[in-house]
Amino acid sequence: MTGANPSGPLSDIRVIEAGSLIAGPFCGQLLADFGAEVIKVEDPDSGDPMRTWGQATPGGVSLSWPVIARNKKSVTCDLRTGEGQEIMRGLLRDADVLVENFRPGTLERWGLGYDRLQETNPGLVMVRVTGYGQNGPYAQRAGFGAIGEAMGGIRYVTGEADRPSSRVGVSLGDSLAGTFSALGAVMALHARRRTGRGQVVDTAIYEAVLAFMESLLPEWELAGYRRERTGSILPKIAPSNAYPTGDGAEILIGANRDTVFGRLCDLMGEPELAADERYATHSARGQRQQELDARIAEWTRRFHSDDVLDKLHDAGVPAGRVYQAADMLDDPHFAARQAIVRCLHPELGEFPMQNVVPRMSDTPGSVRAVGPELGEHNAEVYRNSLGADGDQLERWRRKRVI
Repeated sequence: MTGANPSGPLSDIRVIEAGSLIAGPFCGQLLADFGAEVIKVEDPDSGDPMRTWGQATPGGVSLSWPVIARNKKSVTCDLRTGEGQEIMRGLLRDADVLVENFRPGTLERWGLGYDRLQETNPGLVMVRVTGYGQNGPYAQRAGFGAIGEAMGGIRYVTGEADRPSSRVGVSLGDSLAGTFSALGAVMALHARRRTGRGQVVDTAIYEAVLAFMESLLPEWELAGYRRERTGSILPKIAPSNAYPTGDGAEILIGANRDTVFGRLCDLMGEPELAADERYATHSARGQRQQELDARIAEWTRRFHSDDVLDKLHDAGVPAGRVYQAADMLDDPHFAARQAIVRCLHPELGEFPMQNVVPRMSDTPGSVRAVGPELGEHNAEVYRNSLGADGDQLERWRRKRVI
């Protein structure tokens, strides 16, 4: 059975999660990782769509749900009904945080707006995650993570220069929004210690992406420079790229500093390149980026990836393999730091997933269980939080409220 981690820094915090898919639930995952009791409220008929989305086993068991719902409790409640809304208000009377990612105004229509909830729980922190935020001309638009990535700027600069913009490969916008939302929740809880009152944390997916866009805006407005798609390189930063090896792997080499470039030249058996005016300075190497990358690739192709990486590491040249899942599962550094943990899945047995980040020396987070079954904790939560007895639970079930 899942619950708060007594050693986690958030073990005294109760979170009600009413979100679905990734942005809101990733916030809940992060809070649960560090010990918060996260009670996930799901529709009694379908549950969170993440239970069925994404890659699954041949038998149809989701491989995404056990990760994003880890450490959480699941209860069912139809928030579109009056009784369901009353149940939700009961859960929120002594909760610390509510996480939701409905379209703005949805909770208000259900009588669950922040002003009303504060009447019975003035210390409640409400975390609201949407595509465009709670106000502004776009607030009512449907806003998935990919749209936020496009609007926030990351989509335009991702991919090869001669091809359409590309997605990153994971749900980056949703995950960034969830991360900022978890940070906002913790900051709001810290502020509550001084004021005694909660507040609203308003996270827009496009703004979470925008926050990662470095100096994109002043580059354009003040210098007239527009960042473009550049594939695997940063323009004028060389050598810093992915290079092929004899066994078909890719390795990254970052040797753009003068001293590091000199070490790479020695390793390649061409020490004279470090003094060659074509490559001797950072700016010179940037001007001949493609030419230099081709020269390094010719060298790396002569070796097995393990051999060339050993040479680079021994010489003090930053380098690393472009990892796939198999590499991570087989890597001794991942193992030594327990970057991957294994939990018991009721159908699949041992289930690997990424561990908690960051690491804390005195109050660490932990992965305690995979995502729960739909409504697995109805009896526990509704009895303990609302005082509901068996008859009441059965009445709610018959009416499909839970």
